[in-house]
Amino acid sequence: MNVRAIFIDMDGTLLKASNNISRRNLTAIYKLMNQGVKVCLATGRHYEVTAPYHKEIGLRTPMICLNGAAIYDATKGRAIQTRTVHLNEERFHHLTAEIPWNVLIHTPNGLYCKETNKEIDYWTKIGGVPPRYIGDLRQANYQEVLKYSVRTGTTSPEISSLFKEEAEVIDWNDGFELVAPNVSKWAAIKSLLDAFRIKPNEVVAIGDGPNDIEMLRHVGTGVAMGNASEKVKAAADFVTGHHEDDGLAEFIERYLLKSYKVI
Repeated sequence: MNVRAIFIDMDGTLLKASNNISRRNLTAIYKLMNQGVKVCLATGRHYEVTAPYHKEIGLRTPMICLNGAAIYDATKGRAIQTRTVHLNEERFHHLTAEIPWNVLIHTPNGLYCKETNKEIDYWTKIGGVPPRYIGDLRQANYQEVLKYSVRTGTTSPEISSLFKEEAEVIDWNDGFELVAPNVSKWAAIKSLLDAFRIKPNEVVAIGDGPNDIEMLRHVGTGVAMGNASEKVKAAADFVTGHHEDDGLAEFIERYLLKSYKVI
């Protein structure tokens, strides 16, 4: 493979369930960087809970966050590209406010949420920035929105489909997310490839979630994790091991590191 860049999802790919990067994954990434391959993170997370891992690895590349709704520079955390989503707010809150679902609203200025939970507490701990608002979101004073996340606790296509004319919809097993139309990790990757002067066929992308499908389909080599759903695996060229078994490192070692290549 003639690979010049790799885009790596975080949860379920780079990270174990403990939210740690394994030594094996780190070592494989370091070796890849030493070969001159650009390594970038492409995640659904917001900047504050992406940057600590970006720093841990020692990356100097931009960070794709919030499913591609924002790209941040490597050093100062400055947003170099943002795409805001515009919903009918009254209708959105009418559908979500009175039902016991958690709603998270990511903005350039921080997180607004209906209630806190263990995940948000972890975000606060790792990122050092608590939510700007917790409570009835009809009373919250937020402006631009990069991503809405509705945690219904189950798949909810009958609800998420109501927003398809206003937003790009990503359905998860526990709810759905909304970003601006035509926003995706792949769309963000394309903009970076233009700047890097790298062709899509020189790129590897690896992930496990529905928000990874577009990038797996469009890069030169798409890799699904062993813990991915069958739909995600069907979009990929390769399927590697489970994230708990260092499937990321397994693929890098077998196919991308020169010392491991078999002629």
